[in-house]
Amino acid sequence: MLETVCRQTECFIEQMPKAVRKEYGQFFTSMETARYMASLFSLPKDRADLYILDAGAGSGILSVALVEQACKVLGRGTVLHLTCYENDPHILPLLQANMDFAKRKSALTLEVEIITENYITSQSVDFNHALFSDGKHREYDLIIGNPPYKKIVKDAPEARAMQEVCYGAPNLYFLFAAMGIFNLKSDAQMVYIIPRSWTSGAYFEGFRKYLFKYCVLTHIHLFVSRDKVFDKESVLQETMIVHLQKTSSAPADIVVTTTQSNHDFSDITLISVPYNIIVSGKNQYVHLITSEEEKQAIEALGHFGYTLPELGLKMKTGLVVDFRAADLLRDKQEPDAIPLIYSRHIKDGRIRFPQGEDSEYILKDRDGLRQINRNYLFVKRFTAKEETRRLQCGIYLKRYLPDYPYISSQNKVNFIDGMQEMSECIVYGLYVIFNSTLYDTYYRILNGSTQVNSTEVNNMPMPSMDIIESMGKQLIAKRQLTVAGCNEILNSYLS
Repeated sequence: MLETVCRQTECFIEQMPKAVRKEYGQFFTSMETARYMASLFSLPKDRADLYILDAGAGSGILSVALVEQACKVLGRGTVLHLTCYENDPHILPLLQANMDFAKRKSALTLEVEIITENYITSQSVDFNHALFSDGKHREYDLIIGNPPYKKIVKDAPEARAMQEVCYGAPNLYFLFAAMGIFNLKSDAQMVYIIPRSWTSGAYFEGFRKYLFKYCVLTHIHLFVSRDKVFDKESVLQETMIVHLQKTSSAPADIVVTTTQSNHDFSDITLISVPYNIIVSGKNQYVHLITSEEEKQAIEALGHFGYTLPELGLKMKTGLVVDFRAADLLRDKQEPDAIPLIYSRHIKDGRIRFPQGEDSEYILKDRDGLRQINRNYLFVKRFTAKEETRRLQCGIYLKRYLPDYPYISSQNKVNFIDGMQEMSECIVYGLYVIFNSTLYDTYYRILNGSTQVNSTEVNNMPMPSMDIIESMGKQLIAKRQLTVAGCNEILNSYLS
């Protein structure tokens, strides 16, 4: 069945302009990925009727994959009740044709309902009044989905319909996932393929709280390559498959599997990780661990009990957006200009200023674009995907530029500041932390993108201020700002 449906879908993709499909956030699942997702369900063999949901069904690839899997596993007496939500008029005829085809070919009795309403807004009343509802909203035993990937404005109908999980301008994918959780029966299962962006950060905190209030993670699948998940679509996306169960009983371990692409699920790496290591902290970040080395990094740093804000420190984003302050930028030193720190000034562990390049100074007359000249640790905000380190930092001491009461920072760097001025030992101690392999590994687990997010850094586990100061003194004595030296110092406090 699935081969036929996928061939029909490829014909649709070739005929339908990508701009039209992008309007609906529509990216189709490959045959191999669909079969793998269907295989993750533990199908109950003692049920006469199974109720299945595919929201944002598209051409029905995932629906048919799950029907195929059910036909292999379940007895002939099982009746499958499949509901497909799809409101894209361009693909509805193909979805209908594929569902008619599946009903003819299925070894099990298959009943199909296609709903053309908006999946989110059509259920918003039930979702927002769940505590007071009469329990008659739709619920399913199995939910499978490849939701639309599309950012919407904060006052879009879908965002207003699910304010409990929204923050700012949301993406449709996690609204679909949250509504899927709402549609699950107790102990029922959901398998979704979604971006990994929801696993950390304040933006998705409401969604994570909702997810873990009602469900547990049982299986995570990660793709190593960004460009081979939706490879017919030219999409670069950090993507994952999750298997959830609607229960309050968390498993002892979560299975994490990895493949290079969406075509070869025969070469899977597997690791089993304790649940409380994958899902941890008051913000319920999800640590996407793929190796024993990463697992050990999370366990090791878990011994530290502070965060930067709890120590009176905070990572902040640089103040100056170039194009918005173009009229204030200067190429050379002037009486009314102050140094503007860029990521290019981070060299060999220190801030090296000036470099003799354009726009290295900015006029000091705008309060919001200047900061007191004092001790900071600067951290690059963006790095290339191919670079060996995500955390790249440089020490800045106010004595480097003693003639300036103020400096400024471009917004492609972050900086760590203190409520009170940090001593040089504290800055060196922070350098030990952010230049270490363990913390770089930790951050890569936390965030798959190339951007260093200050919110996530401010929630990373940190040692006490006494330990940071002691580490700084050791680094000053070493006189070398190497990764190996930082690792040696940090590891001495973990043994």
